[in-house]
Amino acid sequence: MRAALLAIAVLLCPAIAWAHPVPFSYVDLTVVPGAIDGAIVLHVYDVAHEFGMQPAERLLDVTTAQAQRAALEGLLRARLQLSADDRPLTPAIGAIDVLTDRSSLRIQVRWPLSGAPGRLNLDARLFPYDPAHQTFVNVYERGQLRAQAILDARRSSYEYYAGSRQGTWAVVRKFLPAGVHHILIGPDHLLFLVGLLLLGGSLRKLALIVTAFTAAHSITLALAVLAIVNPPARLIEPAIALSIIYVGADNLLRGNGRDVRAAVAFVFGFVHGFGFANVLREMDLPARALGWSLVSFNIGVELGQLAVVVAVASLLAMVRSRDEGAARRLAFAGSLAVIVAGSYWFIERVFFPGGFS
Repeated sequence: MRAALLAIAVLLCPAIAWAHPVPFSYVDLTVVPGAIDGAIVLHVYDVAHEFGMQPAERLLDVTTAQAQRAALEGLLRARLQLSADDRPLTPAIGAIDVLTDRSSLRIQVRWPLSGAPGRLNLDARLFPYDPAHQTFVNVYERGQLRAQAILDARRSSYEYYAGSRQGTWAVVRKFLPAGVHHILIGPDHLLFLVGLLLLGGSLRKLALIVTAFTAAHSITLALAVLAIVNPPARLIEPAIALSIIYVGADNLLRGNGRDVRAAVAFVFGFVHGFGFANVLREMDLPARALGWSLVSFNIGVELGQLAVVVAVASLLAMVRSRDEGAARRLAFAGSLAVIVAGSYWFIERVFFPGGFS
């Protein structure tokens, strides 16, 4: 008897496993003049679960499906939001079609627009009851498929930049401030620069140092973002810390020797460029506007960097003009601080990559 029951259970397992179909939904968005047209395909199993309907196949009846129009509209308004340039769009539900061969419903949706969009943001959490559910997104523009994405429990939103002048400006508006923000909140990059400036020098010399750093990190930023060269962060982050230690030590040991700060800035600028790239990749770069996002982010980094350089160089020059001895003491103390900070980051990143507990 036990053997017979076990055999029956084994035979029933496939039926139980297939009771829930593959958890997919589909969202097709088409950019047209004055609107975004959408076609949303939902499996009747998921819809029936949300509406408490049994069996789910009842929704394959056209009359039953049409009777759920208000409920479907409420579901889409609550679980799927579309915005254009940060302005929420209001959906208008159109035809509801039954796709019998796919056991699904297709809902036509239109989002009216007041002008040509630069950036679209889609947020879709259609069926959160199922952690394995995925939403496949296709974006069409000018009659062609322009972008695809998969949304799930871990990633529920997607940004699309239009292939137009408005789309280009939308990329610039996002990534240029992001570059400024990153350099201003990146203490390791800033401390490296400050260390290079502590010994002062002519305007031409300081400009050469900053230009060398900029040229080097711009090269490796592009190489890493384009996936041509992509060293792991576990190597790059400690190397950045070592570059800071080196700058501080060079300030203390150089004395009246040859000023090689421009060369140091250029060499270590390559390393810092990979650090910038790690941040930029986390921002979900738009594939169709990769060049503009890269250039915009880099310009933002340079603007933030320039602001810091001007402020620090002006302060040091003011101190030096009033008291040369005080300027030397400040450079000495600052170089020690640079070494200590770089050493702390190096130890943390090598031995405690998760942070000190």
